[in-house]
Amino acid sequence: MIFDAKILGIFTTFKKRTGKMKAEIINIGDELLIGQTINTNAGWMGEHLDLAGIQVTQSVAISDGKEDILKAIDAASKNANIVLITGGLGPTKDDITKHTLCEYFGSKLVMNQQVLEMITTYFTKRGKKMLQVNIDQALVPDNCEVLINTQGTASGMWFEKEGTVFVSLPGVPYEMKYLMEFEVLPRLSKISNFKSFHHTIKTIGVGESFLAEIIQDWETQMRNDGLKLAYLPSPGIVKLRISCYGNNQEENIEKVTLYSKSLEKLIPNYIFGYNKEELSEIVGDLLLDAGKTVGVCESCTGGYLSHLFTEISGSSKYYNGSVVSYTNHLKNKLLKVADETLEKYGAVSEPVVEEMVKGGLELLETDFVITISGVAGPTGGTDLKPVGMVCVGVGNHSEIKTFTYQFGTDRKRNITMASIYAMNELRKMLVESKK
Repeated sequence: MIFDAKILGIFTTFKKRTGKMKAEIINIGDELLIGQTINTNAGWMGEHLDLAGIQVTQSVAISDGKEDILKAIDAASKNANIVLITGGLGPTKDDITKHTLCEYFGSKLVMNQQVLEMITTYFTKRGKKMLQVNIDQALVPDNCEVLINTQGTASGMWFEKEGTVFVSLPGVPYEMKYLMEFEVLPRLSKISNFKSFHHTIKTIGVGESFLAEIIQDWETQMRNDGLKLAYLPSPGIVKLRISCYGNNQEENIEKVTLYSKSLEKLIPNYIFGYNKEELSEIVGDLLLDAGKTVGVCESCTGGYLSHLFTEISGSSKYYNGSVVSYTNHLKNKLLKVADETLEKYGAVSEPVVEEMVKGGLELLETDFVITISGVAGPTGGTDLKPVGMVCVGVGNHSEIKTFTYQFGTDRKRNITMASIYAMNELRKMLVESKK
């Protein structure tokens, strides 16, 4: 209770002035700067701070150098009232964050018995010998609040200076997340009345600019009502994230829900899912609900569509298997695509993917089959069949549909888009069958 009161006092003036707390994130580590390690900490922290109603105004990655750390901390303290720092708390000589923080806060390292007992237990349970460098991890600045880390040997540290809170956390993602979830965010949530609510609508088969033109009037009205919209494009998919910020979370949810429903009426044919739903999971659930199975016969995608199915745990309940018929010979031998069809139309054609569906249904013994054949590129294109041209077939024993798409010239992007577009055609067929 004493510590909570202290936190409350730190932020009282700030909250009266702005109603919203601001934070900056500093991730320490040369490995982040040279691309050896992807900085996933910043994204996770930003997401969870935002949900707590705390605005992240800046996130930076810096080197392990003392001067860089001091400079970054000092700059952040001028712009935010919460500064979160990760990295540099390990047992090796290049981990200098604790020593640098001592210099910044005018403190000295002292042995913390609680931390030492925790580290001792950590090594004892694993049957490992504790070295002096491990014992030294129990040394913490004498003017910090220690945040006990049960997931590792590096404790978190909470400082206060001139109305700003500084929190130093381990750089190991699962240790950082533990301390954020059980130590840092609960403290901050007691102070922040400002909340945020986000709802993401996932679309497929429509470009970002075309989508923006369709919903421009809706977007204008939404923004005038104080909400925000973010376009989050990826190959073949555009996510629309609607956000609302305010002190009343019920009102935030009500506003976002209202605009979400009105958007669904504008673009019903492009929406396939929401928030963290993945297309492969949605299709899998539809197959399970219908009690149906699916198989895949693919060429230019080389097994990627099969991978999208099998990366879902439990997919064996509805996914039977696949054939990667990369050559015309295998299309003919395994899937019974007629030589005449291949000669007349070529491998990249709707008649061929239609016959691939028929052959796949027989060979794989499934209720549905998806087929793909195309020119992934960057070589192999012609005037009639340029790079990025992909034909897709999807069907069952009573109905087969075929489609032709024209993507770009990037091979990996074409493989990704062909696979998700093909899977989406099965989704639409399954949804239609339920009506």
